Amino acid sequence: MKLSFRWYGTDDAVTLKYIRQIPNMSAIVTAVYDVPSGEVWSRESIAALKKEVEANDLRFEVIESVPVHEDIKLGKPSRDKYIANYQENIRRLGEAGIRCICYNFMPVFDWTRTQLDKEFPDGSTALVYYEEQLKRMDPLTGELSLPGWDASYTKETLKEVFDAYAEITEEDLWANLEYFLKAVIPVAEEAGIVMAIHQDDPPWSIFGLPRIIRDEASLDRMLSLVDSPANGLTLCTGSLGASSENDIVHLADKYSAMGRIHFVHFRNVRLLENGFEEAAHYSACGSLDMVEILRVLHKNKFEGYIRPDHGRMIWGETGRPGYGLYDRALGASYINGIWETLEKLDRK
Repeated sequence: MKLSFRWYGTDDAVTLKYIRQIPNMSAIVTAVYDVPSGEVWSRESIAALKKEVEANDLRFEVIESVPVHEDIKLGKPSRDKYIANYQENIRRLGEAGIRCICYNFMPVFDWTRTQLDKEFPDGSTALVYYEEQLKRMDPLTGELSLPGWDASYTKETLKEVFDAYAEITEEDLWANLEYFLKAVIPVAEEAGIVMAIHQDDPPWSIFGLPRIIRDEASLDRMLSLVDSPANGLTLCTGSLGASSENDIVHLADKYSAMGRIHFVHFRNVRLLENGFEEAAHYSACGSLDMVEILRVLHKNKFEGYIRPDHGRMIWGETGRPGYGLYDRALGASYINGIWETLEKLDRK
């Protein structure tokens, strides 16, 4: 298990100097953020990231993410150009020492929440998803924006892409994912990189857009599209765990035993009748058995990357919602404590 931490570059209020102070921290998870989706990253930009990370005694091995251009997901004639660019990015990242690329195939929007600063009785704030709030939201007004979403869309271009997806079925999206994977996985194999798809977050349709990576059946189908060790998963416990139909311990056990989990986003969620709330990593704070998830990963000799995912904002910290330092550092320490205990028990 290689402990890692998400870092948004030199503009991130959470600095590499702070991250390196977390015990057992190994790798940084980052990306080139100033290049439009679908374009090739310059070797100079990649090298600058690598230099900054390694100057802080951390490893430059995980990219999250190289965005998949919308034309690829839609299956447009222009997709081959963008796939060629994606292949070149894989090659350049492999040259720089990257070993894992986390990506997703979610149409238009990345993770979706309805409130970024829900305050709880203890004074902490966290990301939440309430169905009644979602019903009042309309992304086509141009007034709705969340971290992780492509901010380049205007109201007009957003309507155009929504109209395009109105013609796309889930089976179409599956076919477009297969086309993409058959093109990029061989390149990843040659570059010494594993591709790790992130589940849809949350794992159901949002604003009428199709979503396909959401449960055990869809994970099985995705892995079968290209049966290669390089075609694997980012197991996001919180994304899959947002649905009570997903048994996260079972999924962690099954896919780690297959050697197909390359990256873990480790976070807890509290399930509600009308949605979910992100919670502290400690199991009792949410609905997931975080100890059991780590236990099965350890049992199956998981050697991939793991990072504490979305944290609450605590102790008066302000900054990027879900990506403050303090609660994610607590999450990293929680992972460390459980993993060290499992290691010692295994040696007895």
